[in-house]
Amino acid sequence: MNFKKYWCIILCFCNVVLAQKSNLESYIIPENLLENSNSIVLKQDIQISVKSRNLFSIRKIRKVKILNEFGLKNIDALEYYDKSDKIGFIQAILYNNEGVKIKKFEKKDFTDVSVADGYTVFTDNRMIYLNFTPIEYPFVIEYESYIENENTAFIPPWFSIDNYYESILKSNFTINYPAELGFRFKETNFDGFTISTTKTDVSNYYSAQNLNAIKKEEYSPALATITPMVLFAFDKFQLEGIDGNASTWKEFGSWVNENLLYKTDDISDVTKQKMRQLVGKETNTIAKAKIIYNYVQNKVRYVSIQMGIGGWKPMKASDVDRLGYGDCKALSNYTKALLNAVEVPSYYTIIYGDSSKKDIDKDFVCMQGNHAILTIPYEDKFYPLECTSQSAPFGFAGDFTDDRMALIVKPEGGEIIKTTNYNEKLSKQLEKGTLSINEDGSIKGDLKIISTGVQYDDKYFLETAKPIKITDYYKSYFSEINNLKIENSSFENDKERFQFTENLSLTATSYASKSNNLIIFPINAYNRFSKIPQRYRTRINPFEVSRGFYDEDEIEINLPDGYQLDGKQDDNDIKNNFGEYKSTIEVISPFKLRYKRSLFIKKGNFEKSEYDNFRKFMEQVAKADNSKVIITKIK
Repeated sequence: MNFKKYWCIILCFCNVVLAQKSNLESYIIPENLLENSNSIVLKQDIQISVKSRNLFSIRKIRKVKILNEFGLKNIDALEYYDKSDKIGFIQAILYNNEGVKIKKFEKKDFTDVSVADGYTVFTDNRMIYLNFTPIEYPFVIEYESYIENENTAFIPPWFSIDNYYESILKSNFTINYPAELGFRFKETNFDGFTISTTKTDVSNYYSAQNLNAIKKEEYSPALATITPMVLFAFDKFQLEGIDGNASTWKEFGSWVNENLLYKTDDISDVTKQKMRQLVGKETNTIAKAKIIYNYVQNKVRYVSIQMGIGGWKPMKASDVDRLGYGDCKALSNYTKALLNAVEVPSYYTIIYGDSSKKDIDKDFVCMQGNHAILTIPYEDKFYPLECTSQSAPFGFAGDFTDDRMALIVKPEGGEIIKTTNYNEKLSKQLEKGTLSINEDGSIKGDLKIISTGVQYDDKYFLETAKPIKITDYYKSYFSEINNLKIENSSFENDKERFQFTENLSLTATSYASKSNNLIIFPINAYNRFSKIPQRYRTRINPFEVSRGFYDEDEIEINLPDGYQLDGKQDDNDIKNNFGEYKSTIEVISPFKLRYKRSLFIKKGNFEKSEYDNFRKFMEQVAKADNSKVIITKIK
C-alpha cells in the first residue's frame, strides 16, 4: 500500500476542512448579538457605482447566519428586475454551522418568476430568488450579486438593519458617483447607533458594526423610522431614457408634468361633448366633479400596468376611454382629462398608498411614492379622488391614502400637501339600541350603528357584500357573543357625509349564566374592548398609535320579568395621555337599565418609557368593558 499517497490525501482533506472552518471562525460573534436574533449578518458589503446619468451598478455580498426557521426569511438572496436591469452575476454558497461548504447555487439554480398579481395586465417586473429548504439549523448563506441599472432616478437607500430579529456583526455600504450629477443624501436616525462614515466629493461610505437585533413589539413604528437609514438622489437623473433635472419639489413636479404627463390627456371631441352633456347646466365646480367621478366609477375598472415607462407614465386617456381599464396613474389621468372637458381643475397626485401611513419625504427631492390619485382644489380645500375604486365616495380619503404627505403636480410645478386627516372625533362610531335578557340566558337585541371617518371606511363595503361575508363580519365584530344569529340587517350609505348606518336585529343563546335566583351577564354586549397590549419586561422601541377614534354607546337593557339589579354599580371614569373612558349604569325603571359608555383613543407617537402606562390604560378599559352585573329574582 502506498501510505505516502494516502497521507497526502488525508492532509489535503484536513487542510480543506480547516480552511473552511476558519472561513466562519474568523467571525467572532459577541454574546449580545445572539439576544432576540433569528439571524446574524456576519458580513455585508454593498457597493453602488454610478457611472453616468444613465447607468449605475450594484455589487452585493451578504453572509448571514440563519439561527432558526424564523430567520429563514432573512436570507434576502433575491433581486427584482425588469428590462432596465441587467443581472450580470448571482450566486449563493451554503455552509453548515461548522463552516463546511455544503452546496453552491448558481444562477440556473435560482427561481425566476414574474411578480404579476391578479390585477396586473402588463408587467415586465420579475424576481429571481434562492428557494431551498434547509435540513438543519443553524447554517450560513453567502450571497453575491452584480446588477446594472439604467434608471438613476431610483438609487437604493441604505438601511443599517434590514429585518427585525436580525443582528449585525458588520455591514458596509459605499456609493461612488460623478460629482457633476449633483449628488444629494439624507441621513436619519443615527443617534444612539454605532455608524462610522467617510465622505469625499465623489463617494460616501457607511459602516455599521455590532448592532443588536431589534425585537418587533406591539405598536412599534416601521423599522426604517427608528434605525439608521440614508436616502440618495441626483439633481441630474434618467428614467427609462428620459432625462430629468430637479433639486426642488417645484422643479420635480414640472419634470413630471412635462415628461410623464405630457400629451397623455387626449380624449376625443365626442367624449368631451358627452361630458358637457352629462353636467348640463350645472355650474358648481364640486357638483360637476361628482357627476364626472360617478361616470368614471361606472365605466372603468382597475388593472395594474408595470412595464417600462408604463410603471411611472400614465397610458393615454383616449386608450382608457376606449379600453375601459387602467392602473392608478391611467385612471387618475383619465379622470383629470374628463374634468378638464367641463372646466374643473384638478392635480395629478403622487402618494404612498398603504393602510400603514407613509409620507412623501418633503425635505428630500427624489422619485417617491407607489400610487396616484387625483386632487381637486376648491375654496382653500383639497378633495381627493381615489380613481381606482368603483365604490369610494367622492372626496373621501380612506385609510389607504389619508393623513400623509403627497406631491400634487400643478402646471407651474410640484407642491407637497397633507392629505385629509380624520382625527379622533371625526372617526366616530355611535351605537344606540336595546338588549333584552331572558331568564334562560338568551338575548335579543336591536342596534343602530353610525360610523364616520376611518370607521366609515371600515364599514361601507357591507352595503354590497354577499350575505356570507356579512355573517362572517358580524361574527368577528361581536366575537364576545357566542351562538350569535343576525336575524335582520340593513344599511344606509350616506356618501355625502361619509356616514354609514347599520340597522341590526340579533339573537344569541347562553349569553347570561343563571345560578339559583341570580343571573349574571357582561353589561357590554355589543362593543367590548378586550385586546390588552403585550407586556414587556424591558420595552425596546418607542410606540405609535397610528389612528385614534371615538366610540359612544347607549343601550337600554330589558331585564327578565321578576328580576332587578342587585346593588349599586360603580361608574368608570379613566383619563390619561392616551385617551379617556367612561361608563355608567342607570336604573330607569325596576326592570330596565341604561348602559352608557364612551371610549376615546388618542393618535400619537410616544416614548418607550410611556408604554407601561399605555398598557395599563388599555387594561383598565378592557376590565371595565368586561364588567358583569348581577340581577336578582324578586321573592
